[in-house]
Amino acid sequence: MSANDPDADKVLELAGQIFDFARQGDAEKLAAYLDAGVPANLTNENGDSILMLAAYHGNEAAVTTLLAHGADPNVTNDAGQTPLAGAIFKGETEILKALIAAGADPDAGSPSARDTAAMFDRTAFLESFLK
Repeated sequence: MSANDPDADKVLELAGQIFDFARQGDAEKLAAYLDAGVPANLTNENGDSILMLAAYHGNEAAVTTLLAHGADPNVTNDAGQTPLAGAIFKGETEILKALIAAGADPDAGSPSARDTAAMFDRTAFLESFLK
């Protein structure tokens, strides 16, 4: 897609809406777009995946929808953070469970989820879900 492509603005606007659906937790609209072919690991200009935004904003239904559509729980953003580290930071218990069940690696990223748990004194919180 070139800068002179008349559809470029429409594509960017649609991508922005998809990231907003993740932030807002609109799992139904996310599922419709994923079913229509939007990549489950789509990232924004900061490298944040749709899953990262859904996890960070505490939207469990969006997280589970994305995971069911093949979103990779270990994709890092440009800062090296994973959705699991975001869930630890925000104290999102159900999202943490869903990510771990989907294969999220507590040692992926920088800081990793383990490192994040240690930084925010949530080590027991993380470890209780890794048993």
